[in-house]
Amino acid sequence: MANEQKPQNNRLEIELDAEIAQGNYSNLAVITHSTSEFIVDFAEMLPGMPKAKVKSRIILTPEHAKRLLLSLQENIGRYESKMGTINVPTHGAPTPQGGGFNMGQA
Repeated sequence: MANEQKPQNNRLEIELDAEIAQGNYSNLAVITHSTSEFIVDFAEMLPGMPKAKVKSRIILTPEHAKRLLLSLQENIGRYESKMGTINVPTHGAPTPQGGGFNMGQA
């Protein structure tokens, strides 16, 4: 234990493998939850296809889900202050509940 070094300034080092760094494209997120976890399925929906393919599933504790929400709010605020408001269309936008496409089972 004496040989262990703590990161300076309490900075967290994050390792990113080359395969993970490529990322996955997603244009749909489906969120479900239980009393103990939030599950976020990131999927890709292609035009004319009856199913959306899940590319990644992230499972979070309720606390981490809330931290993610707050972090996204903060980062979107920063983005919009530099780039302008992000417009989210409400008319004709696809929703999993039947507002534009039929979603397959995840």
